[in-house]
Amino acid sequence: MSKIEVDTIDKQSGSTLTVGGPGTAVTLGSGATQSGFGRTGTVDWCTTAKTSPLTVVSGNGYFINTTGGVITVTLPSSPSVGDIVAFKDYANTWDTNNVTVGRGGSKINGTCNCATLNTESQSVTLIYVDGTKGWQDIHDSTSNVSGNPGFLVATGGTITTSGDDKIHTFNSSDNFNVTALADAPANNQISYLVVAGGGGGSTGWGSNGGGGGGAGGFREDKSPVTPYTASPLEGSGTINATITTFPITVGAGGAAANAPAGRSASGSPSVFSTITSTGGGAGGGGSSSPGPKDGAAGGSGGGKAGSDGPGSNQSAGLGNQPPVSPAQGFDGGGGQPPGSSGDREGFGGGGATVAGGLGSPAVGTSGTGGTGATTSINGTPTARAGGGSGGAGSGGTAGAAGAGGGGTGGSGGNGVNNGTDGTANTGGGGGGGANGPASNGNSGGSGVVILRYKFQ
Repeated sequence: MSKIEVDTIDKQSGSTLTVGGPGTAVTLGSGATQSGFGRTGTVDWCTTAKTSPLTVVSGNGYFINTTGGVITVTLPSSPSVGDIVAFKDYANTWDTNNVTVGRGGSKINGTCNCATLNTESQSVTLIYVDGTKGWQDIHDSTSNVSGNPGFLVATGGTITTSGDDKIHTFNSSDNFNVTALADAPANNQISYLVVAGGGGGSTGWGSNGGGGGGAGGFREDKSPVTPYTASPLEGSGTINATITTFPITVGAGGAAANAPAGRSASGSPSVFSTITSTGGGAGGGGSSSPGPKDGAAGGSGGGKAGSDGPGSNQSAGLGNQPPVSPAQGFDGGGGQPPGSSGDREGFGGGGATVAGGLGSPAVGTSGTGGTGATTSINGTPTARAGGGSGGAGSGGTAGAAGAGGGGTGGSGGNGVNNGTDGTANTGGGGGGGANGPASNGNSGGSGVVILRYKFQ
């Protein structure tokens, strides 16, 4: 390999000396300057933090401030070998609001994917190497930077975080869009909660209260890598993410019937992937009202209506229909023919973990709503899918609603107190209407779908 020594070139004349070729070593003498030798591997830092999207320039370093939200920085569209850029988390907020590094048409670490910087206090330096690898990270203070950030990436619903997990809550029908998968297969398993709409509590009539609505079906599965306390019903079947769009259906609560219509409507199903939770069954209408007196079957069954005597042939609605394991809910109160000895008082709708309660004989207290199930999938222990209590008969009082959003039946008779609806986005059953021709039923609560996975 040849070696050339260069003394000072006439600086006043601005002369340029071109020397050497491949494999030639050049030593600059005192006062000589150079160009075309590439950068030294450092950047000039822009000390004004960036708070909005920008296209970066080679040779610069940028402090990125995401306190106001996520930011996209785009790499140069026509980079040259040796181009260099750097980024630093200005406010230590990249774990909350990340930075997307747009690839600008070139690869990042050999993949045709944009990169995500999502670690608190992270700093990273990228150099453009060639068309095969594109931009490569030569310095990263906390994690590997590549086109795939190493964890599942998705959008849809209301997104919150709990520790290293992201939580997508769907209070209405929407799409869950998966755009990248995790490197470790275990991190692609999704924890889910799917609760259907609750059944409506039905109208009372004559001396008899209406049956309480059954809760919407409750189905849950917990990934081993998402640390939270699941419900006793966990284990409904594993769902692994794929890069696709998962339509999410959130079931509506069953609409209440107005007197003297009789039985209200059952709830609608909620769906995520292969998991369907059945809507809660409506309670039976008061024994003298038009329409069915039986509770309807569903995720949890509706309670049967109050009767005029122990020989009633009215039936409670069956829960866990169609059958799944673990069961998605329980039967409504009142059992099957020939019926219980309770009369006049409406019977409670079934809940996710307990069947609906029985109405007491003659004048007394209506059946309680079945208890729902509690899970911390959303980061807080929350009960859902409680059954509605039955409506009171003449002179009676309403039993307690099922924990988990169940509505309370009407008390006092003659339409003085029609009771309450099931709570929205819990799948709670509606309370049954009190006796009397003016007594209306109550609507079931709408369902909810919650998804959780590890994102860092």
